[in-house]
Amino acid sequence: MAQDLDLDLVEVAPLANPPVCRIMDYGKYKYERDIRQKEARKKQSKIEVKEIKFRPKIDPHDYATKKGHVVRFLTAGARVKVTIMFRGREMAHTELGRKILDRLVEDLKEIAVVEASPKQDGRNMIMVIAPTKKPVAKGEHHEAPTAEAPQS
Repeated sequence: MAQDLDLDLVEVAPLANPPVCRIMDYGKYKYERDIRQKEARKKQSKIEVKEIKFRPKIDPHDYATKKGHVVRFLTAGARVKVTIMFRGREMAHTELGRKILDRLVEDLKEIAVVEASPKQDGRNMIMVIAPTKKPVAKGEHHEAPTAEAPQS
């Protein structure tokens, strides 16, 4: 029957009793499956994690510059891993690093949410923050609908 129709005989369920076969155009089936997989890959988004490093004795201007980088990363839709690096005797004053992280969270509370609270990891204190809103994709512009005059 498959040869008469110029199609393929494809075994669908080999373990069934009796085995189940289907008459179909296998080349067309593979092509359509590949197209569906390609579309699915286009729609999925890869979540990026950017890292920014601070020191406990950071200058106010340096803090503002690094905060600007964090804002840029968050508005681009990436998560940000904030690391405070302690050296030597700074390990005795980890509360200074905690204050910096708390200040950063307070400054960014409109655009970011804490995903992983600050935790000490050896000589580093690490926190992960994520954007609150989904960013507008490149090329997408949301315009207000224009009111058109009714045609008579």
